[in-house]
Amino acid sequence: MPWWCWLVVGLGLLGLEMLTPGGFYFLFFGIASLVLGTLVGAGAGGPVWLQWLLFSVLSVVSLLLIRGPMLVRLQRRPDAAGEVDSLVGELATLLDDLPAGAIGKAELRGTSWTVRNADAQPLRRDQRCRVQRVEGLTLWVRAD
Repeated sequence: MPWWCWLVVGLGLLGLEMLTPGGFYFLFFGIASLVLGTLVGAGAGGPVWLQWLLFSVLSVVSLLLIRGPMLVRLQRRPDAAGEVDSLVGELATLLDDLPAGAIGKAELRGTSWTVRNADAQPLRRDQRCRVQRVEGLTLWVRAD
């Protein structure tokens, strides 16, 4: 197969990878095709059967060795829940009167948050209260 065919196939597979949701399968076949196109272009590709064998081996080996660690690395991101959970224990200032168990608004770190009164007693506006837990974007607060 001519070298430029391998490059066209490789670029097509890389384009197909961009159109599919993050499985990273076509990526390795595309890279193997580009590597093989480069080898054939340099005169080191050999006969067609060897080219197909090299393509298969490069694709499968790179898929097995690189895909798993690559997925782990890409999925490991700063845990957003960890940043929000760090609000536990902080003091918020109520923007509304808040009966027991009710939902209202409070200010914390310069931002308005939805809060739920975790106390059995009502909380009053401008009262400082401590964050007990975080559920989604709702802070559970108690009187400080």
